[in-house]
Formats: sequence, C-alpha cells, structure tokens
Amino acid sequence: MHPAPSVIIFTTFSGIGFGMLFWLGLGALVPTGLSAFIWFAIAYVFAVGGLLASTFHLGHPERAIKAFSQWKTSWLSREGICAVFTLIIMAIYGAALVFADTQIAMLGWLGALGSLGTVFTTSMIYAQLKTVPRWKHWTTPALFLALSLGGGALMAGQVRETMVLLVIAGALQFYAWITGDTRLATSGTNMETATGLGHIGKVRAFEPPHTGTNYLMREFIHVVGRKHAQQLRMIALGLGFVLPVILLLLPFNHMFAALAVLSHIAGVLALRWLFFAQAEHVVGLYYGKR
Repeated sequence: MHPAPSVIIFTTFSGIGFGMLFWLGLGALVPTGLSAFIWFAIAYVFAVGGLLASTFHLGHPERAIKAFSQWKTSWLSREGICAVFTLIIMAIYGAALVFADTQIAMLGWLGALGSLGTVFTTSMIYAQLKTVPRWKHWTTPALFLALSLGGGALMAGQVRETMVLLVIAGALQFYAWITGDTRLATSGTNMETATGLGHIGKVRAFEPPHTGTNYLMREFIHVVGRKHAQQLRMIALGLGFVLPVILLLLPFNHMFAALAVLSHIAGVLALRWLFFAQAEHVVGLYYGKR
C-alpha cells in the first residue's frame, strides 16, 4: 500500500493522544487547575491533530461528515462516532479538573473506555480487509492498542506501565512481522484467482494490463526491498521500544524522559510507514507485482 504521510501521522499521533486520554481518564494522574489544562491540551493536540491529518487523505475532505451515517457497516464511521463521544466526555471530565478541582470518576472511566474503543475501531478499518492478508489478523488490533496504551503511558509519566507495555508491543510487532511475511502466500490468493484463469492452468504475467499507471497501482502497490525493510525494522524496534525502555531504566532525568518520548514517536512513525508500505494488497497479483 502507498504509505501516505497523512495516514501515518494520523495512526501515530491519534493513537498516542487517545492512549494519554485513557490514562488521564483512568485516574493514573489527577492534575488540577493549570496543570490539568496542560495535560489535557497535550492529549487533545495529539488526538485531534491526528484525526484532522487523516482528512487530508480523503478525495473530498468536505464530505467527511457523511461518514458518521454509515455506522452499521463502516468501521471508519464507528471510529468517528467513538472519537467524538470520547473527546466530548473527556472535555467535560477535564473541565471539572481545570475549573472546579473536581474529579468525576465515572466520566473519567467512561472516557477511558471510549479511548480504547476509538483505537480499536481505527485498527479494525485495516484488520477487516480480506484483500490485505498481512493486516487481517488479530495482531493488528492488538498492536494498535498496545502502542496506544504504551505511548500514552509514556506521555502521562507512568514509567512502570510504559516499560511493560512497550516490551509487550515490541514482542507483538516482531511476531506480526514474522507471521505477516508469509500471510499473502498462504492466503489462497494467487495469480490464478486474481485473473480468474486458474481453470486453464498456471498463469503468469506476460505484459502489464495497460501501458501506464492508474489509481490502483498508485495506491495499492508499493514494493519495498527486503534488505531495506529489514534495516527499517531494526531502526523502528530500536527507536520505538528498546531505547525508550533503556532511558526509563536510568535514574529519572527530564532530558532522558524527553528523549524517550521523541525516540518512541520516531520509532512508531517508522513502524507505521512499514505497516502501510509492506501491506501487500491482492490487486498487485493482477498486475504481476507480487
């Protein structure tokens, strides 16, 4: 799949933002007054900024509001509804902390649940796709949730929880890569099924279907060299998981904490690029690109 910058930014920062809102709603930290305003402002910048970035990938961003009406069949619609619900609930919860120094625990828990729901619905936009075998697996929602909770815990200063969640997310990511590399080959989809010519025997691409590129080739076919992908994976694992955990194990220092956050964000950006760039859409078989 084409790794569009807008979608990479969306899945990275909205996940961290809603993860941070989860820990705030859960009561892992209960700031008040100006401190609460700063904490919630950071979370909302990440969450809302990520959601807004996703609209730049739409052909007609002005029609995004129509997505809310398709909640019965569309995970994208469910994501939008969950996101708006969560942001409203957490805004009320945060306002009570900022202006009244009051924690409304029930709203916080409801907002935390909504944050998880938002991240889960985002992951299901990809995990539901039978046309991308690498994504259609339980590791896709598991990774989205683990990265969101881990990144949110890091932003919220929950050191112990961060280290545990980042180790789990790193292990999940490694497993997803190992199993995902063979998922297309074992999916039962091949050149014969892609062209519908399997009944006459083995099929191979002799010439491209047309002389130029088209929308399908631009959006759904992106080939990454194996050596290049392996190097990026190592960098992503190191920046996203290993280095932040090492920095958190050192005696607390604000500079180390900031470096851990920046390292994790850089690593997740690399992970998201690979998530899209290595997603082999089965349409590539028809064009002889797999």
